[in-house]
Amino acid sequence: MAKNSKSPLIKIESRLRTLLPANLYAAAWVDPSPARLTQVFEHLRSLQWILHDYVPRHVLEAMPNPGEITHEWQEGTLMFTDLAGFTPLTEASARHGRAGAEILMEILNGYFAEMIEIISKSGGNLLEFTGDAMLVQFPASERRNDTNQAVRAGLRMQRAMVHYAQLETAQGTFALGMRIGLHYGRFLTADIGTPRRMEHVLLGKAVQLSKKAEGAGQEGKVCLTTAAYERVQNDFRFEPSNREGHVLVTDDLSDEELGEYDIPRPSRRLPTALLLDRSVEGLVSTIEDALNNVEPLASYIPSPILNLVVESTAQRVIPPHFPTLTALFVNFIGLAEVADELVSAEEDLLLSAFSRAFALINAAVESRGGVLKNVTYHLSGSDMLIYFGVPNAHTDDTVRAAATAMAIRDIILNLETPHVTGRTLKTSCQIGLAKGPVFAAEVGEPRGRREFNILGDSVNIAARLMGRSEDNQIMITEAVYHEIQGHFQCSSLGMVALKGKSAATPVYTLDGDLPTESEP
Repeated sequence: MAKNSKSPLIKIESRLRTLLPANLYAAAWVDPSPARLTQVFEHLRSLQWILHDYVPRHVLEAMPNPGEITHEWQEGTLMFTDLAGFTPLTEASARHGRAGAEILMEILNGYFAEMIEIISKSGGNLLEFTGDAMLVQFPASERRNDTNQAVRAGLRMQRAMVHYAQLETAQGTFALGMRIGLHYGRFLTADIGTPRRMEHVLLGKAVQLSKKAEGAGQEGKVCLTTAAYERVQNDFRFEPSNREGHVLVTDDLSDEELGEYDIPRPSRRLPTALLLDRSVEGLVSTIEDALNNVEPLASYIPSPILNLVVESTAQRVIPPHFPTLTALFVNFIGLAEVADELVSAEEDLLLSAFSRAFALINAAVESRGGVLKNVTYHLSGSDMLIYFGVPNAHTDDTVRAAATAMAIRDIILNLETPHVTGRTLKTSCQIGLAKGPVFAAEVGEPRGRREFNILGDSVNIAARLMGRSEDNQIMITEAVYHEIQGHFQCSSLGMVALKGKSAATPVYTLDGDLPTESEP
């Protein structure tokens, strides 16, 4: 039998499978001509720029090898923001289908673009999006002015919210407001996971305290913890908050006194492969260099979302829409909370256990067709947002989500935990599931820091159910119960009051698998 000559891409083909659009992958394999290989290189260069905007700046500044656990203690002022009034706007926009989705994305991305520009000009670094919220870092410096910069940034952001105080849309008039909380402290940053999926996490009480400061604040105000206040108490005037241990900044500065910017941090130049040799051999070598730049960035993106980004690279846009999905919120308790108590010799032990848990949980999610969006902060523990139905939908997504919730609970309960701070740590979880329509889109700065995100009341309900759950309990909505009752054992908790809901909500617990016929 005659054999075709080997493709010049044979040695790097496995690396290209997940990073090329299906059409380009097939075309390059069957026709590895210089023109086609040039298309491959140009796609990878564009993809690198897109993924560059999907990860926090400090990940780019010290990019680890995929699968390598790294960590560093950092100090500075953390800002947490939360947007109020977005849910009514989302629900009204959803009634207008794709047109409503386009308008909603325009509003949301206009908001994010304006806020991110202010943050950047004020010397801040956007660490992550959490729904319509943001976590921002103002790194400590020798000048000790990071908290001052954060306060001034917060005041500029609140003044800019005047543009969203009365939004006239085809769906009606809506008002958006924002709460801002600041805390100064020390926190542990780490990169964990596997070569297939990495995650950047923040551990320590400082992160939780910035969230508490936002909760203690008011719309239109900047709220400070005592630690932040003590650093700027002579720089601004303040008024009391309704929460002990917090103060609100009085915005009595003139436009000239506040100014438009502080000294921003210089942006890091993105390393890119250069196309110098257009022979087949030279192009393959240059493509390999491009892969070396792209792969570390790609490891931080969930596989289904990475595929969505790869397939839309040429268009540079992911169309927004209103899908129905099942959202799963997990609070992972027992590891993140002890970060501040560790001695240096114990840090590797803790992060190894955290990385192992993340890897196992992500595998449980991906094997069932879901997306683990990220690991973020909670008032106690670490939150994980997981969802089923976007970008890949299955007829049994809710059943898949329920099975994943039970698998995650088992992983956390059986996790091998380290002996640190004089004791062997014990891990537990709280889990909430909800199903319903959401807004799914690439949100953020259209040509800057952004990510694919889901927002909506269903996500909020899952988070609130998680917060109400007992240790190792899985709470679900009535919609979830009706879809999974033939597959799992569930129990009714009756009517439960949830934050933000005017009426009590029927809530159930997911208890386990249905007994087999051989069981009593």
